[in-house]
Amino acid sequence: MATAEDWGKLLVQHGFIKDKSRAKYKQKDDGTWIAAQGDASPSDADMEEAEEANITASTASAFTSYIKTGYPDPFKRYRLIVESPNVSIEENYYWLLNYMRYSSAFPHVDKLTDIFSASEQSAFWGASQNRIGIQQDRASGYLKGISEMIKTGLFQLVRELRIIDEKLEPRKQWGKNKAADIALKGEYGDLVENRGGQVQPGSIYHLSQNVGFTILPDLFFNTQVYDLDEVDKVVDNLKFNTNVKHVLRRKLFAFINWKLKTDKELESRRTFTLKYLRQHWNVIKMYMNWVKPYIRNIARLQMSPEHTESPDLISAFETSMVEVEILAHKESKTRYHPCILATFKYRTRPELSFQKDQYAHRGPIHVGYLEITLRGYGWSKEQIEAYKKLKKAEDMMLLGMVDEGIKAAMDALGEDLEKYLWEAGEKEFEEKRKAKEAEEKKKKKKLDTSLALGALDPFLSVFKGMWEMFNIFVPVSSVQLGGKKKAKGDPKDAAAAAAVEMFLMYKNYKKAHSMLSW
Repeated sequence: MATAEDWGKLLVQHGFIKDKSRAKYKQKDDGTWIAAQGDASPSDADMEEAEEANITASTASAFTSYIKTGYPDPFKRYRLIVESPNVSIEENYYWLLNYMRYSSAFPHVDKLTDIFSASEQSAFWGASQNRIGIQQDRASGYLKGISEMIKTGLFQLVRELRIIDEKLEPRKQWGKNKAADIALKGEYGDLVENRGGQVQPGSIYHLSQNVGFTILPDLFFNTQVYDLDEVDKVVDNLKFNTNVKHVLRRKLFAFINWKLKTDKELESRRTFTLKYLRQHWNVIKMYMNWVKPYIRNIARLQMSPEHTESPDLISAFETSMVEVEILAHKESKTRYHPCILATFKYRTRPELSFQKDQYAHRGPIHVGYLEITLRGYGWSKEQIEAYKKLKKAEDMMLLGMVDEGIKAAMDALGEDLEKYLWEAGEKEFEEKRKAKEAEEKKKKKKLDTSLALGALDPFLSVFKGMWEMFNIFVPVSSVQLGGKKKAKGDPKDAAAAAAVEMFLMYKNYKKAHSMLSW
């Protein structure tokens, strides 16, 4: 079960930090926040405190404290509890949802949390576990396939491409330097003439053991010819006996012919392996896309530990608990948008009506206890997305099992996998490679600029001093540091607008349901 400390760290990580503590943190490229020094402190989180926990402060002040709710501190909060053994509480949810959309004009509504838990002895628990089992069987099959394809396919293909590239490198340099020619001739002697590591009859080293052919290996390695038509011309210009030149001519012709033919073979093999690697990678990604919905369904079908350990859920009772959270926000002319965070917590008794057809998929009617909490905020689009990421943190951790496995394989293979997939035509790696090249060019340009400015620093210092003198007489507000415009709007104004809509929603809900209102 998550504690207030866990909630605090999660809020800090996603940017919900007190203003006085924000200077202690810095934002990463992915939008999350980390402490500049040491670890993040939960006390720095801008977290809501439940004021109703202090109702006994006057009688037992030593034993009371504010309770941390785990939510960002709202501008305004309304709380409503409905309990009725006969009225369906589903109607309450849809009444508020439709009021947000149509009466309060909040067109953007996102569902952030949808958790269901049932007592172990209830009939609904068995139906839920049966559905989980089906999802788990499907997910395990795909995960097994992904694991086997990474282990037996991905590593083997990348290793094969590395070996092909090693063989192609001296062939690309052949004709440009002597070392590449000698390396290829050594490979020809080892693989073609001396198969199995034994000196074969008729090979260069075997003939060199005979009288009159001792110099043959030296002539073979030191005579550079790069065209079959040039072999006779080059060999005829050598001043050696005819028998040695005949053997040398035969060996050079065979070597050049082997090199040219195997070049085409290796290039064709590399092209085929690249295409096969891309196909293999796409199949792995397809399996990943297939398995993620099953993992997400398993996570949503599983019972919440917070609910199962709650005293409100007793295994012998036919009860269930449901928690739903939605975030509604509307457009704004300023940077900040009015936002309403609505949380619904149900403790219900599900009633399954008998249906002859599709018995396994019959739906329950929930009646019982409902707690509604409305919180008002004035958030920017970045803060809205940050809160969505915060609520999806657990879901992403579950789905990350697959992604982390792929990421670990990619880390083990290094940049070679990305390079080969880029060559094969994968756009995601092509964009990443272009971004990396642009970053390297930017760093190089920055380095060249810094070196140039270093030489001109004595002259530039004069102008810097004049600019500092000018700033003394210019108000700070008229100088926009870094060229950034000050953000328009005030979050308190947006939050106040959300608070007005929440009050009307709260008041009209009570009127529509025959409750005491004013």
